[in-house]
Amino acid sequence: MAFLEQLPVFWWEADEQSRVTECGGGAFADLSTAQRFLDRAREEMSARGRSLEEGHLLVQFDDRTFHVRWPPGESPDHGRTRGFAVETGAQPAGDRQYAAFAEFADFAPAAAFLRDRDGRYLWANHSYAHLYGTTPERIIGSRIEDLDTPSDAAQFRALDQEILSRGKPVRHHLRYHRTDGGTGQAAGHRFPVQESGRTCVAGIYVDITEHARAMEQRREAEENLKALRDHSGLPCALLSVDGRIEQAGTATAELFRTRLSDLIGRRAHTLLAGTPDLRPLRHAWEGLISRRIRRAETSAVLLDAQGRQRRTRLHLATVSGPAGRVAHVWAVVTHQSIAHEAQPPLTAAQIRILSLLAGGSTNGEIAASLGLSRQTVDYHLSRLRALLGAATRPALVARAYILGILGPRAWPPHAATAS
Repeated sequence: MAFLEQLPVFWWEADEQSRVTECGGGAFADLSTAQRFLDRAREEMSARGRSLEEGHLLVQFDDRTFHVRWPPGESPDHGRTRGFAVETGAQPAGDRQYAAFAEFADFAPAAAFLRDRDGRYLWANHSYAHLYGTTPERIIGSRIEDLDTPSDAAQFRALDQEILSRGKPVRHHLRYHRTDGGTGQAAGHRFPVQESGRTCVAGIYVDITEHARAMEQRREAEENLKALRDHSGLPCALLSVDGRIEQAGTATAELFRTRLSDLIGRRAHTLLAGTPDLRPLRHAWEGLISRRIRRAETSAVLLDAQGRQRRTRLHLATVSGPAGRVAHVWAVVTHQSIAHEAQPPLTAAQIRILSLLAGGSTNGEIAASLGLSRQTVDYHLSRLRALLGAATRPALVARAYILGILGPRAWPPHAATAS
């Protein structure tokens, strides 16, 4: 019916008081005008003494002319009514056969047809004939079985009988076999019409094969992405441009020791610890949202539901939306340290000492490299062992890596934030 909304046609159903209960088409812009038109049609019917047994009449309304039709046995002035009207201009469509339906559908982009009770084609437009690789002239006069496979023909005949028995339009989707051997899908309406004193079946359909295929491919892609998100083991989240979590994997909920439902809709910044890492992270985020960059790698210290910290390495990538704008950002945790209680931040000198120690330097070499005394280096190492809970030098280096203080993918060793 979306196609009818663009055309000068009008269909309606009215109650016993002739009040419009349902209507459509593009002939009238509002319900009040449609009601005035129906009232005018009733006046025309009364003025002609209710003698139009053929079920149609010509109505003049607001300097416009409409060809009005309704099912046999119904007239616009008693009982519930339904009907169809086509604006024809100053004169009716003349003696052209099936004008009420064909006039506006001959060259429509939607496939349209008209069949009698026996399944014989009375009319078809160019779009319908194109589905069969032929012309309307070759369609007219043939039967359903002449054009379609036995299974499709049986389906179409059953639909026709449903329309004829119900006497009302039906909207549906259907599958059919295409001339190229593939399977197609169509969406549209099938409805009864009165032509030459007999009830026929008309239909308007749009081929949605490519659309349906694209939607199926999209569904498969979303399912694959969901499987990757939930079963890869990598914590990840889809963020809106204002930093709100819209999707997240189960590994993400485990990372923050919370329920997945508690993460969705939450602002991502509330999950970050206030450390110096925030500055490069914010800079990367601004670059992504402004489209200066499409992806970035940075570090961040995350805060779980129990207040424990975890240093992570983040991979951020944009997802484009309409007009090339950034619609979302995927955030994936590629590396993570163990969770630990918040501790006082290490000084630059302490991190430098850890880096040199991890590189194999002795206390004396560390002192010489930093211009410190041996006693100062010994003090710093003792202090670091206490802060990180490490009893020996090897344990201190291991803790520095596992807590994310030192970057795991850099040599010579240096701070994770610098990597």
